[in-house]
Amino acid sequence: MGIELELHSGRPVRKGSSRDTLLRGSYQHGEALARSLSTLDRHGPGKLGWVDPYGDTLFNDQEARVARQEVDVLVRQCADTKEKAALLDLADLLEACAATPGSYVWFIGG
Repeated sequence: MGIELELHSGRPVRKGSSRDTLLRGSYQHGEALARSLSTLDRHGPGKLGWVDPYGDTLFNDQEARVARQEVDVLVRQCADTKEKAALLDLADLLEACAATPGSYVWFIGG
């Protein structure tokens, strides 16, 4: 199980080609990211708890701004180097999304 990340300039098309809106992706930290996010409460106050490790989750630029702050807390608490690298990569994509109105971060579970 892992979670891949993609940053899109607009809402990606789930069926068909999403490459038209793809700005960049992160595919190397999937398992570590899934492990790190699996510790979060799905019913808690944060956004990252919503990420489905087995399905797809989209965050728009406003949700990315909120989730970016959550990542800072997770990074400070993280002792595992692979998970920390995954979280820093996630932080980078969330920050880029938050700075780009109309963009989305796509969490691709699987």
